[in-house]
Amino acid sequence: MANELHKNNIENKEQPLHATNHYMYYPDEKDIPPYLAYGFRPIFLLLAPYMVISMILWGLVWSGILAIPFMNDILTWHIYEMLFGILTAGVMAFLTTGIPELFPGMVPFVGRRLKIIVILWILSRISFWTIDITGIWLTAILNIGMLLWLLWFAKDAVLDPLQRHASLGYSLIIILAVEVWFFASKLGYASTDGLSILTVAVGTIVILILLALRRVNMEAVNELMEDKGIDDIYISRPPLTNLAIFCVSIFTIVEFLYPQNSALGWIGLATAASILALTSDYILKEKFILNQAYVIYLALIPIMLSLGYGLMAWDILNDNIYGLNHFRHFITSGGIGLSYLIIMIIIGYIHSGRHLTVNIYTNMMVFFIVLATLMRSLIPFFESYTSELYLYSSIFWSLPFIIYIKVFYSFLLNPRADGIKG
Repeated sequence: MANELHKNNIENKEQPLHATNHYMYYPDEKDIPPYLAYGFRPIFLLLAPYMVISMILWGLVWSGILAIPFMNDILTWHIYEMLFGILTAGVMAFLTTGIPELFPGMVPFVGRRLKIIVILWILSRISFWTIDITGIWLTAILNIGMLLWLLWFAKDAVLDPLQRHASLGYSLIIILAVEVWFFASKLGYASTDGLSILTVAVGTIVILILLALRRVNMEAVNELMEDKGIDDIYISRPPLTNLAIFCVSIFTIVEFLYPQNSALGWIGLATAASILALTSDYILKEKFILNQAYVIYLALIPIMLSLGYGLMAWDILNDNIYGLNHFRHFITSGGIGLSYLIIMIIIGYIHSGRHLTVNIYTNMMVFFIVLATLMRSLIPFFESYTSELYLYSSIFWSLPFIIYIKVFYSFLLNPRADGIKG
């Protein structure tokens, strides 16, 4: 009997951790270079410099140095690219890395197949920046094609009989519908104004981020507590996330249909409160974790989103404030931008076979995003410095991705530190 128990203990110790179960199904393709060894690698290698290059290009466009008229509608296309162009890369990294983990047994998307879809994303971005030459149709086909591929890749989540992560797939379907609607508008097949459609896009992307954030929190915070020897468990409560998603949905619908209605202000306050309530999940019964850096990093995402909806609500209810679109940058530059950065940091460490690490670089990256967001979003209170705040906020928002290149490129270009494939 004792020998049998000893044998079971050995087998349990040898059993791989759940977090690496999906690597057991790694494909047999030979000679896969490290930068194509898992979905997040080529995407993060491209996304970080693209963020920086985009800010430089937009600065040149807005200053008139670079003559790209974007169909004589620079503002609309600028918002589109900062929402959808970056979104497709972020979602591709999250899904190609996370879906095999959520559904052990699924073969990861690597090697030649991964290279093809990354090339499609690159072509999509080139078609965007040359839209005045290549036309809207090519940009529409390539970019919508990217989202269709992402939906196909996420089909296991949608078709899962238990529907454990189906909400990710459903939110992608809605985002796809919004993007199709946007291009239909720009091609003359829909009468809705493009900017109005993009306000709907912001809401749908926030919903996707709230859904993804819940899953990232569950992995990252518990991984952090395990590393720190904290004997407790973090649970992201679905009712809080569902309430926040409901409020964001109502705000988005009402803003599109009745943007001048004062009721939108009260809905905005409710939305801000519901999103801020998500931070209560970090208050554990047994242990105090609010002094942990990654908990602070992750908590800043709902805080930024909450500030955006709250200040927009205040603007709507106060006739003396005219900063609605400035305050919206708390949501876009702050909440959405910070979510991309922190997910890039967390995946960059964990999925390269390393433990989550806090250092001056991670602190600087998060700090610069927050600083840039404050400078860009609070322009209505410092109107005499508008030009300077536009410039400096763009610079500071780019710095985290320059730092990311310095810190993480060696991780992305080399095999996992723990020797596991991927």
